[in-house]
Amino acid sequence: MPDGFLILDKPIGPSSSQMLNRVKRLLPRGTKLGHAGTLDPLASGVLVALVGKATKQSDRVMGSPKQYEATVRLGATSATDDAEGPIQESPLAASHPDAIALEAALAKFIGTIEQMPPAFSALKIAGKRACDRVRAGETVVLKPRMIRIDQIKLLWYAWPDLSIRIDCGKGTYIRSLARDIGESLGVGGYMSGLRRTKVGEFTIARAATLEALERDGITKWLLPVT
Repeated sequence: MPDGFLILDKPIGPSSSQMLNRVKRLLPRGTKLGHAGTLDPLASGVLVALVGKATKQSDRVMGSPKQYEATVRLGATSATDDAEGPIQESPLAASHPDAIALEAALAKFIGTIEQMPPAFSALKIAGKRACDRVRAGETVVLKPRMIRIDQIKLLWYAWPDLSIRIDCGKGTYIRSLARDIGESLGVGGYMSGLRRTKVGEFTIARAATLEALERDGITKWLLPVT
């Protein structure tokens, strides 16, 4: 039976579960298959699949630092804190912060900070996911939690959009960060795009698309369990 880490380059669209189901069909029957952290359908990038003995390292990999590249749309807010919406234009959108103000705002979120998770999240309240409760018409009250952000680098900015690279610890919601950056600038904001580029030692440069796996086979892309 094969063992190892399979680094997938998940495209926008399919869920993480759908990606793993495609991988499972390429493995011998009975092979253990897990993952080390999912990505939303609207996100792309590194999805670490754990094959065979690598499934025992799930907690280690999930707890490792992550890196993301995100785009943020300022001047509007979203009920889901991302492009899934619904989107509402901010009455303060006419105020365009300059790059100096933006850099100052980003600096506020570096370090160990308190973050409020999105209401539309998979966090469970009394055994039921928060997003399911919201969709059922319930009012959801989540508790803020401590997260760690090691670095935020501004890649580019052209109102109303900006792109940032984030190095962070486990449990960080980039959607919440985008929302909070917009609030800090006084214009509102939401995450309009997300790509995960690193999970621990596993980088996007070593990732395989599903097409590559189907063409080359799993073995070529498996990284050994150390």
